[in-house]
Amino acid sequence: MTDPTTHSTDDAPENQDVVDFLTADHALMLELIDEILQSAEASERRDLADRLIAEVMRHAVAEEMHVYPAIEKHLPDGAEVVEQDKKEHDELVDVMKRIEDLDAGEPEFLVQVREMQSLLRHHASDEETDQFPKLRAHISPEDLVELRSKVEGAMKLAPTRPHPSAPHSELFHKTVGAGVGMVDRLRDKLTGRNTD
Repeated sequence: MTDPTTHSTDDAPENQDVVDFLTADHALMLELIDEILQSAEASERRDLADRLIAEVMRHAVAEEMHVYPAIEKHLPDGAEVVEQDKKEHDELVDVMKRIEDLDAGEPEFLVQVREMQSLLRHHASDEETDQFPKLRAHISPEDLVELRSKVEGAMKLAPTRPHPSAPHSELFHKTVGAGVGMVDRLRDKLTGRNTD
């Protein structure tokens, strides 16, 4: 079982690049989904789902702030790739919102978790098999390590809840997003929602 006191941004090696960092984060999110699907306790499923949603939100916002601009700048088909990735993030946000609104004891809860698993596997596979190798081919190792540092920093400030109407804008995430993330973390603390 995943250690409940840590998430993907804890203790990343200083020389780890963004590709390895995000690949490990994909694995963590998929592991959390497996734990939800294996759990017989509704309260444990809810707790794991809250952690999963927070992790996916942190990951998505950090990608949109830092990785997607790098893809657009350095990959020949970068703008089209980013547009598709943002659509996939929108689909994930929609499913996460549905999961948030469901009781973890309802059968529909697990249906939505499986939908999220399918979307996340597809998204991670696209990135890991196509986009990440292209990033490594077009960006220096030093710049990829620096990009990991930026992503890691963004994850610490990112929202922990889905916000379906939030724009996919680097400017939005860098200005308003941190405030939204602060509000989310305060709400999480007040309600006892586990997002670490």
